[in-house]
Amino acid sequence: MDSLRKKIYFASDAHLGARFHKDPLAVEKRLVRWLDSIKDEAMAIYFLGDMFDYWYEYKYVAPKGFVRFLGKLAELSDSGVEIHIFIGNHDIWMFDYLPKEIGAIIHRDVLTVDLLGKRFFLGHGDEVDYRSKAFRFIRTLFRNKFCQWLYAGIHPRWTFGFALGWSLSSRKSGLKKHQTSEAAEYQGEENEYMVLFAKEYLKTHPDINFFIFGHRHIMLDLMLSRTSRLLIAGDWMHLFSYIVWDGENLFMEQFEAEQTS
Repeated sequence: MDSLRKKIYFASDAHLGARFHKDPLAVEKRLVRWLDSIKDEAMAIYFLGDMFDYWYEYKYVAPKGFVRFLGKLAELSDSGVEIHIFIGNHDIWMFDYLPKEIGAIIHRDVLTVDLLGKRFFLGHGDEVDYRSKAFRFIRTLFRNKFCQWLYAGIHPRWTFGFALGWSLSSRKSGLKKHQTSEAAEYQGEENEYMVLFAKEYLKTHPDINFFIFGHRHIMLDLMLSRTSRLLIAGDWMHLFSYIVWDGENLFMEQFEAEQTS
């Protein structure tokens, strides 16, 4: 590993390919410019889910598009940067395509890992949402291998259109209500389910220094105890935010759109 590569980055929720993006290509290009800006310092990048608005790999078919983003990830991986991708609730169905093509490491559940001397608990965030039984049921159904096999029998022409249309409809419905369940405003320390989960988890795992999640589309940095913090990474739809860990400091930044092409 290059001695200059001493930072670890975290980002989430670009929802690439979503029909609700006013300019999908501009979102992807901005994400690629950010990756270009960190490529000389990054030793690892953790994408914490929903980088794609929909992703389903058939045995011989993968989603079209995202060539700039995927090409940049391949370039970074080839240069020695670890690429970690968590499945989210929109891009659950990642199998072997990204590991084979770009060398990405796919995470299908939460991960506890030591990074540069501190202990991290990482996940998309939906994994620790125990509020809704209906949501838990759907999540289990989507992750069931038999159900995935049945779904794979449907022609991509129908599945992709249905999934992207469903996402757009859900987003428009949320906008009419000024928020969605994923992107509601900060609910306060006593009502945020990720905060409640982390506090409870710390009772039996006091060695966790940092909890980092995506999913909620808000930027949050909260002290849980003298030795533990929780961060929610924002998104790459409106906030263009990311988190940096250099072994001493953990902080959140936003990437400015200094270019338009």
